[in-house]
Amino acid sequence: MNAGQKKNQSDHVAQGIHVVAKPIGPACNLDCAYCFYLEKQALYSAGEEFRMPDEVLSTFIRSYINAQPTPAVEFVWQGGEPTLLGIEFSKRVVELQRPYTGRKTITNSLQTNGTLLDDEWCGFLKQHDFMVGISLDGPREIHDRYRRDRAGNGTFDSVMRGLKLLRKHGVQFNVMASVARETAARPLDVYRFFKDEGVEFIQFAPLIERLPEDSTRKLGLSLAAPAVLDGQERNREVTPWTVVPEEYGDFLVAIYEEWVRHDVGKIFVMNFEWALNAWIGNPSPVCTHARQCGRSVVLEHNGDVFACDHYVYPDYRLGTILSDDLACMVENSTGSGFGVHKESALPEWCGKCEVLAACRGGCPKHRFMETCRSEPGLHYLCAGYKKFFRHIRKYLRVLATLLENGLPPSYVMDAVKGPLVIRQGQVVSSR
Repeated sequence: MNAGQKKNQSDHVAQGIHVVAKPIGPACNLDCAYCFYLEKQALYSAGEEFRMPDEVLSTFIRSYINAQPTPAVEFVWQGGEPTLLGIEFSKRVVELQRPYTGRKTITNSLQTNGTLLDDEWCGFLKQHDFMVGISLDGPREIHDRYRRDRAGNGTFDSVMRGLKLLRKHGVQFNVMASVARETAARPLDVYRFFKDEGVEFIQFAPLIERLPEDSTRKLGLSLAAPAVLDGQERNREVTPWTVVPEEYGDFLVAIYEEWVRHDVGKIFVMNFEWALNAWIGNPSPVCTHARQCGRSVVLEHNGDVFACDHYVYPDYRLGTILSDDLACMVENSTGSGFGVHKESALPEWCGKCEVLAACRGGCPKHRFMETCRSEPGLHYLCAGYKKFFRHIRKYLRVLATLLENGLPPSYVMDAVKGPLVIRQGQVVSSR
């Protein structure tokens, strides 16, 4: 899918777009066993310099701001490990954004493994109000199982040092925790660890990777490319670290039960926020549980644009930021079927599912299973999603009622102790 250049700006839908920029591509100082991005180095020629040139950076910043129809433009910097570029690169980012600050509200987010953060880095991040996402999977024995450096050493101490520096400098941060097969067996150990460490914002990301087919091996990759929703037979054998569907559901349920009794309003688990958002009828803020996808594209270090972070493969290249119009590339991504197909290719069985509004079929990359009626396109985590969304409905009803009455969601913690009675917008009794 290559972007054409014939479409006029006036034809573009006035709808927000999202770009994840990877200024250092797949280059990283760690060697996490489950990472699906490290191996993308095989897609480039030997000796590739994984560093975004200034021409690409300046073109991207200008193009993204001009193409974004909404008042706010959120820049998201990922990798690989973007801090490998050094602080000077991020200073250049801020410098290039400065002329546009009067036209748009510009924000920056940095996703990092945290191992290279120091006082200078954290001072800069605080000064320029960067939101930092730090990758931390849980307590030492869980984190170090898969997140190791190039010498095979655990990285827990280095990450925790970075987290404490962020807190010391008052930098806003959240934690991205990957949930591997073994992690799913210890939900409360993970959750209570984050709670004890004072982490207020957490996102749990289930690990799902398939072993490759011949077509992927020919690219030099050891993990399967995305499942194509075309009805063809796909390899369904997953990696040893891939989480078991129902165990992932149990993991989320256990944490939710703890959270809903003790931590509502104090700790924010993004997976729970998304579920509530769906329950009250709002569009999903994340592509995984949105009706369609395709408006969140990826910019690689060399200027190439791809349809999605999970779709950085030759077949899903949209064009280059250096010569193709960004808005056109996004519209081609959605209009060519990548985005719409997520909804239209749902199995009939999913269309009748009681939790469809929350799930929306999940990420297309992981829809490589079949329904009980032998329909293709079922998400690998279907059983886990269904278990979780079904379980929390009773709490979502209470939370929605509280919001409708202008009451704090934290009142749900009283509701779990007994019936919550609301009269004229006031809680009368919880017993």
